[in-house]
Amino acid sequence: MTVIFAITVPEIPRVARLVRSVVLTVREEPYVEAAIALDSTLPALMFRHILPNAVAPLIVQGTYVCAAAMLVEASMSFLGIGLPPEIPTWGNVMSEGRSQFNSFPHTVLLPGVFLAVCVLAVNMLGDGLRDTLDPKFSKRGR
Repeated sequence: MTVIFAITVPEIPRVARLVRSVVLTVREEPYVEAAIALDSTLPALMFRHILPNAVAPLIVQGTYVCAAAMLVEASMSFLGIGLPPEIPTWGNVMSEGRSQFNSFPHTVLLPGVFLAVCVLAVNMLGDGLRDTLDPKFSKRGR
């Protein structure tokens, strides 16, 4: 729990700033002003107009935070300040192979490569979800 807390707490201000900036940007769009002029209720305005247009940047940020958390956890575990050594994580696997690096370098290099591939896959998943869910992006392709 401590490791999760240490990784997530520093990300909260960054995500909060992103949410605020996206909502302020979407709030100024003409369709939101038209909905306000038509006397839409606040929940309807938020769920029909603002939320669908604010989800895509949040998904990308969420996958970025997830990938960064994977790297931070692996770094902390490699240094011995993360999860206990009996829990198999990328960092613990690389840390255990560190003592045999001269004879068997693949014990450190392969987990590092797989960690990099996993982080890249998470980032590509976020980009794909953004492309799929962003209403503005789907209109541009037509």
